[in-house]
Amino acid sequence: MTESFDTAFVAPRAVVGDREVACVIGVRDGRIAVVAPFDTELNARSIVRLAEGEVLLPGLVDTHVHINEPGRTEWEGFETATLAAAAGGVTTLVDMPLNSIPATTRFEALEVKRAAAAEQAHVDVGFWGGAVPGNVSEFAALHEAGVLGFKAFLIDSGVPEFAALDERGLLEAMAETSRLGALMLVHCEDPGVVAAALPPRGRSYEAFLGSRPAVAEDVAIGHVLDAARATGGRAHVVHLSSSSALASLRAARADGVQVTIETCPHYLALEAETIPDGATQFKCCPPIRERENQERLWEALFAGEIQMIVSDHSPSPASLKRLDSGDFGEAWGGIASLQLGLPIIWTAACARDRGLAEVVEWMARAPADLVGLGHKGRIAVGADADLVAFDPSASFVVEPERLLHRHPVSAYAGRELRGVVRRTWLRGQPAGRADPRHGRLISRGEQR
Repeated sequence: MTESFDTAFVAPRAVVGDREVACVIGVRDGRIAVVAPFDTELNARSIVRLAEGEVLLPGLVDTHVHINEPGRTEWEGFETATLAAAAGGVTTLVDMPLNSIPATTRFEALEVKRAAAAEQAHVDVGFWGGAVPGNVSEFAALHEAGVLGFKAFLIDSGVPEFAALDERGLLEAMAETSRLGALMLVHCEDPGVVAAALPPRGRSYEAFLGSRPAVAEDVAIGHVLDAARATGGRAHVVHLSSSSALASLRAARADGVQVTIETCPHYLALEAETIPDGATQFKCCPPIRERENQERLWEALFAGEIQMIVSDHSPSPASLKRLDSGDFGEAWGGIASLQLGLPIIWTAACARDRGLAEVVEWMARAPADLVGLGHKGRIAVGADADLVAFDPSASFVVEPERLLHRHPVSAYAGRELRGVVRRTWLRGQPAGRADPRHGRLISRGEQR
């Protein structure tokens, strides 16, 4: 070709669309300008040749990340979270409206959050707005300012500044998001069901699991479907762990209700049967359930009933995980996996004879499409040149002290995982610790 490019990526293997191909990718001004046959010679200022065994993937898109800055930056921050993201092949993430202080429930709070992120981002960062009692009047300003949607809890979130919505509050919030054409994300656990269950008892994981039963998710999801049906709004169920909710979700979609579903690596790779008592690094809400439930989640992924996998990266200081006492009732609930999501899912997918193209669909294209970022999460002409060199055959053992998120606590410590991220590029430029920060703050106005 006589055209000139900034960079050419020469990839004997690349995931393009729904298959692996050999190709050469020409990048100009941060975007993919051409995807050419492998024997094409491009006129480019620099050439990146993938090593033997490496596969070129689009950068992953993680739409469920708790960064916590400002206010609880000692838990996590934009510097450490985006470094971990780049190391894990995640080139775009969307920050949850909690557990920062202030929570992102007003325009002014969003501005504080954006200011904190602006000079620290190693990858692109977008933001969710929060839906809490009494702030529906703030939605329009947040929407206009570029949040990618709104997040609500139906149960105590664990932090006082982000209160839960009751059924009436959810209906009012979804009426407004429907009017705005915005997405409503919901943490689905019913407080009445949880209150009626036995509370968690000390070190027993079985007792903790019983304190957050699957029926709590199922009932809360019913409330979300009712609100979506009544308002015509778009609903998204976050971190689904209960496979018994799938039937009602399937029926609602068949009736025309607009609802999508995500699940997380910990629900697909960890099982309740293998979690020892006192191992509070495994605590999250909703909880990690039994192996049989996990297999039904995988079946739903294969069938397209669950559309995507995101991290729900929710770190905290080790002291809040109560690793010393192992008390599940007192420990903070959250699993940090932003850097590990791709190898976790690839390891589990290999065990089920699934391919990289499916993993890319679940972890890159589908989350990007959820938030209308059609220029992310894919290798295609016009898309941002967010790329990952991934070695699917290499393996490693998880050592928490080598992970880049703020605190060396991991539910995957000591586990051998398959697949290693070798290099990550953001708009054609290297991303990560050794390179200048060139992540951007993205907003609804960039959807294309």
